[in-house]
Amino acid sequence: MADWLLLIPWNKIFTAACGCFLSDRNYIHLMESNLDALETTMDELKNRRDDLLGRVAIEEDKGLQRLAQVNGWLSRVKSVESQFNDMLAARSTETGRLCLFGYCSNDCVSSYNYGQKVMENLEEAEKKHIQTTIGLDTMVGNVWESLMNDEIRTLGLYGMGGVGKTTLLACINNKFVELESEFDVVIWVVVSKEFQFEGIQDQILGRIRLDKEWERETENKKASLINNNLKRKKFVLLLDDIWSKVDLYKIGVPPPTRENGSKIVFTRRSKEVCKYMKADEQIKVDCLSPVEAWELFRITIGDIILSSHQDIPALARIVAAKCHGLPLALNVIGETMACKDTIQEWRHAINVLNSPGHKFPERILRVLKFSYDSLKNGENQSCFLYCSLFPEDFEIEKEKLIEYWICEGYINTNRYEDGGTNQGYDIIGLLVRAHLLIECELTDKVKMHDVIREMALWINSDFGKQQETICVKSVPTAPTFQVSTLLLPYNKLVNISVGFFRVMPKLVVLDLSTNMSLIELPEEISNLCSLQYLNLSSTRIKSLPVGKLRKLIYLNLEFSYKLESLVGIAATLPNLQVLKLFYSHVCVDDRLMEELEHLEHMKILAVTIEDAMILERIQGMDRLASSIRSLCLINMSTPRVILSTTALGSLQQLAVRSCNISEITIDWESKERRELSPMEIHPSTRTCSSKFVSYINEKAKKKRQRTFPEEFWFLCSLFMI
Repeated sequence: MADWLLLIPWNKIFTAACGCFLSDRNYIHLMESNLDALETTMDELKNRRDDLLGRVAIEEDKGLQRLAQVNGWLSRVKSVESQFNDMLAARSTETGRLCLFGYCSNDCVSSYNYGQKVMENLEEAEKKHIQTTIGLDTMVGNVWESLMNDEIRTLGLYGMGGVGKTTLLACINNKFVELESEFDVVIWVVVSKEFQFEGIQDQILGRIRLDKEWERETENKKASLINNNLKRKKFVLLLDDIWSKVDLYKIGVPPPTRENGSKIVFTRRSKEVCKYMKADEQIKVDCLSPVEAWELFRITIGDIILSSHQDIPALARIVAAKCHGLPLALNVIGETMACKDTIQEWRHAINVLNSPGHKFPERILRVLKFSYDSLKNGENQSCFLYCSLFPEDFEIEKEKLIEYWICEGYINTNRYEDGGTNQGYDIIGLLVRAHLLIECELTDKVKMHDVIREMALWINSDFGKQQETICVKSVPTAPTFQVSTLLLPYNKLVNISVGFFRVMPKLVVLDLSTNMSLIELPEEISNLCSLQYLNLSSTRIKSLPVGKLRKLIYLNLEFSYKLESLVGIAATLPNLQVLKLFYSHVCVDDRLMEELEHLEHMKILAVTIEDAMILERIQGMDRLASSIRSLCLINMSTPRVILSTTALGSLQQLAVRSCNISEITIDWESKERRELSPMEIHPSTRTCSSKFVSYINEKAKKKRQRTFPEEFWFLCSLFMI
């Protein structure tokens, strides 16, 4: 037996098993979903390749030659396609090995290796976007040539907003990444107008440190950690959108020298900051020439529109000229005109763009405003302008943004399938396609280009409605003013002055989330009779003075560890539709459950439960159970837990924390004819007898009842933390 045990590759089995249950990648369990995603991505990639080859053939017929960039991209796509074909050939064999509802495999090592290759192939395919860099090819070459000069350690790129500095920096980033063998680390940092040293430090540490132990450190300690790490490396630091001098020494970045071989590149609108940053060389990024501007505009609107009427090409050239060679304007206006196939629409666009404007920045804002004016209706415009309330370069969670819109009354207050949530995502998609919002990679967030945000604020200012977010630690009193939204998340608020809320009686949306030092609210908050949205998640408030908030429809108290009770919530908040208590100190008990039953308008619930009997009872209450989206089981001790998919039909998140549960049974009865949302099982932050991280297998949805076998829980117990 001992000799047999020695032959087992325990290190690989341990790695593979961790891949089943603990790794964020979950190569084995996510194998099938990753394969499906890979097929979809490859189809899109091949379509883009075919479109590009068609355009290249047209240009080659004119006697032009392919760029090296095009040939390189086509070569990389061919390599990815070859790997994909290999994955596809082995698919039936590898998926046939899956067992335990897809959580494990009959050959863990083989399935782990295959699943890892699938994931890597998917990530590689998703990166293969050939970016439109018309007019930047020469600039990229010039910048790269300067950076390869040993005498150039710090390089500044400057030019007006929207001219393509970030795109240029992205191209330089990609070239450095391709030279990864020559540089130890390439770091991209977004600085923005409202930059803080700590924000820059966090971005750098997030890139060079895998652990998160640095998150609670002081600025000085973070600077020391950065310096100790980078001084031993040959690094590249790319700083995008600097507005004022950045003291790199204070941040902890060691100076780039000829000896360490490191480089620093930054972008800025004005040339003066380049001097403050002591750049060895400064390069101006200019607007596109008329020929380049037309080429970018032509590609953006597409040949179908250009060929829909013989007069449109001439009109399109006039519209393109109105963009003054600014790539951002050409993209935004081009996307707006990409569906206009009548000469009347093009003539109307020219008339609008001919509106007076002599100051260059304002002229550009007027051009961009055409895209805003072209939005379908007023509610779309209101939703767009609302996004300008957030700080520059701020990444906005889509779900939170939609909740703001609903509570402000911009979109349907109905959150059901045909209501506000779907409408909100539809509007976000519309704004992204119009280049008025940017979708953040690998996240469910969006943000605004800084020039688009300036345009939105300019529009607001024209109507006397300009607003900004406030970022302070202690909110002072102020004269009475009319404001409907106050966003103060992710600050270090300690207290809110008595009398502060008296000066904003019309407040509708109030977000105080993620202020960990905030422990109390002034009693006068209960007098905000118009308030509909209140977010106090990740705060330390002990009590909730909300006695008169009868219009409140959204209340978020997730991760509020100090709040003790919600007694009387049904009487004080009768119109509540969304209540979030996920990972809250307030657990559902008999008394709170009775209160929840009386909230007749409740549509979305996120709850924490520590009593197995309460869990069983709430699953027997159809209206309450069907509204639960997130469920946290905490400190629960019971031999068996049954989760009914009939009762918990809308459950999306399940957390199991500090529990002693021997068996969890998923009851699939009566769900055969209905689709379930993917249920995300959150990991515990403390030791738990049944800790695991995974997604509920799609195959199991088709079964009438499934109980995880003893072998499954044995494997889970092996990898407890």
